[in-house]
Amino acid sequence: MSEINIVVDKLTNSIENRITGDVFDTQVLAIVSQDFKTITKKNNWLFNWKKETQTANVFKLVVQSNTVIQGLISLIDIGDSISIPLIESAPFNRGDDKVYLGVAGNLFAYACKTAFDKGYDGCVSFYAKTALFSHYETILGAKRIGRGLLMVIEPLEAQKLVDKYFKP
Repeated sequence: MSEINIVVDKLTNSIENRITGDVFDTQVLAIVSQDFKTITKKNNWLFNWKKETQTANVFKLVVQSNTVIQGLISLIDIGDSISIPLIESAPFNRGDDKVYLGVAGNLFAYACKTAFDKGYDGCVSFYAKTALFSHYETILGAKRIGRGLLMVIEPLEAQKLVDKYFKP
C-alpha cells in the first residue's frame, strides 16, 4: 500500500502556467511503452511506473497536441469504486518553481470521471500521508475513513471535480 503524498496546489479548469497564468486544455491517455524512456528515476520521477503497470492501469496527463507528460496516475477498479495507488506530478511540476498548477487536481478529477463512467457514482479511494489529511479534505472534499490512512471522494465532491476539469 502506497500513501498518496501529492499536494493539490490549485483546482484549475485545466492546467495553468504558474508564471503567465495561461491555461492549457489537457487530455488523459493510457501510457504506452515508449513513455517508459522518460518516466524513470534517472529523469527524477519518484516511482517505478513500469512496475506499476503490472498491478494497475496507468494514465498520463498531457497538454492537448503535445506529448510531454505533466503527471501520472494509476487506477485499480475494485468492483464498486476506483482506487488510486499512485499519483505523481512530473518533476518540473513539483516544488516552488513548478511550471504548471492544477496537475494533481486534474488527475484526481480523471479518477472520479472514471468512477462515474464505470457506474460507481464517482467514488474514489486512496491512502494518504497523515500530514495531508486536512489538505485533501479542504481541497478535494475527501473524507477520512475511520482512524487509518484511507480517504474517499464521495459522489457530490467527485461531481464537482469532474465538472471543473471536464467539459460536458
